[in-house]
Amino acid sequence: MLDGGALTRAEVVGVARGTVDVELGPHAREAVIAAADLIARVAGEGQAVYGVTTGFGSLESVRIPDDQLSALQVNIVRSHAVGVGEPLPVDVVRGMLLLLAASLSRGHSGVRVCIIESLIALLNAGVTPVVPSRGSVGASGDLAPLAHLALVLIGEGEALTPTGERIDGAAALQLVGVEPVALGPKEGLALLNGTHLMASIGALAVTEAQHLFAAAQVAAAMSVDALLGSSAPFDPRLHVLRNRPQQQAVAARLLALMEGSEMRESHVDCERVQDAYTLRCIPQVLGAVGEALDYVEHAIEPEFGAVTDNPLLFVEDGDVLSGGNFHGQPLSLPLDTLTIAVQELAAFSERRIFRLMDGRSGDPHSLPPFLIGDPGTKSGLMIAQYMAASLVAEGAVLSHPAGVGSLPTSAGQEDFNSMGATAGLQALQVLALARRVVAVELIAAAQGFDLRRPLLSGPALEVEYAKVRELSPPLVEDRSQAAEFEAVAEAIRLGVFG
Repeated sequence: MLDGGALTRAEVVGVARGTVDVELGPHAREAVIAAADLIARVAGEGQAVYGVTTGFGSLESVRIPDDQLSALQVNIVRSHAVGVGEPLPVDVVRGMLLLLAASLSRGHSGVRVCIIESLIALLNAGVTPVVPSRGSVGASGDLAPLAHLALVLIGEGEALTPTGERIDGAAALQLVGVEPVALGPKEGLALLNGTHLMASIGALAVTEAQHLFAAAQVAAAMSVDALLGSSAPFDPRLHVLRNRPQQQAVAARLLALMEGSEMRESHVDCERVQDAYTLRCIPQVLGAVGEALDYVEHAIEPEFGAVTDNPLLFVEDGDVLSGGNFHGQPLSLPLDTLTIAVQELAAFSERRIFRLMDGRSGDPHSLPPFLIGDPGTKSGLMIAQYMAASLVAEGAVLSHPAGVGSLPTSAGQEDFNSMGATAGLQALQVLALARRVVAVELIAAAQGFDLRRPLLSGPALEVEYAKVRELSPPLVEDRSQAAEFEAVAEAIRLGVFG
């Protein structure tokens, strides 16, 4: 129910992934009508209002004749729809539709009810505008992506049916059962000005990052057990002294996962004093990742209740104010942070994969090289580690913060841009890479469990082991495991582990 209040991340993700219908509430409907009446009055009086009776960007000083006000709004949609590249994922675009409709429904944008109802109709029918992924600098709103979305409302552009068929905008509206919208004053601008691409990616990326964080802790605990590592570094007394709640939580989670492990008990009297950092410092490293994800979640959450177009209307006062709520900096910084945190998680995981496979001679507790019997004749998981290393290397390149590369636009009128859309796209790419790295660790650690039999891990980790083995059977003879890595990565995305 869009009734003027803030959405939750769960609501955004639920609608984005097609499981929740949307409707416009009565309170929001009243507020929208009042704001639309105000903008109609302002336009009728010929006041100089940005984007209503003037041009856009550096053309803000150009006054538009009354008989051209409607053409102004259609032209901004058409001229700004210059995105390029592969289309955005359907869930990202559905999140954009919802967040745009929610922002407009708060009664500060001046659009008519029919605009919002058309957006909702597309959502509920599962018809999704085709939106190219590249073209936004994340400052004066996500202009180009939102323009492609808005094209469908006027019967232009392209959309996908629920079955994935690509159709033109007019056919999409006919399928949904609504007429093309004849844009009124400010409506084209209101559809384009906003942070809805960045915010949609933020909702989905935070959710996926939390699933990945949970899976990474499971994978790390499995690796420690398979490598006969010590659980002493997870003693809560150590972590209280560091005074970091996420570090303490990770340490507690590791101990809970390993509780009752026969593998752990099998080497309590070994002479090893300390494990390598990738085993011993899991709470410190993953705890830092958790802290970063906490910041990202708290930074993005306010956007789900925001109004981010320009100018904004205040019906009670009769005022129309130009500002900069469309600027993406509050999203760009956290999205860059998410990317860096996830990349660190992946790099940390890859080092344990390497350790699981190195088969060091002279260590009586070592697993067979590359986690396979008869190494040499068989290569086992050797190249899986290569693959994980390549993904980490690619993620490192993609982790350069997008927000530090501002470039001016619109003849210098828009002279500092957030690049938040780029930050969001990079976050999604690095998340996809990192999931595959952790999938390799889960499969490698499960193979380590098999090689330690008849010893069992703790009950909690044996449950997680069984989840892996449902998707990837034990490796006895060499085979292609590419599809298995992808299947485990998808299970991570869906939150199966942890």
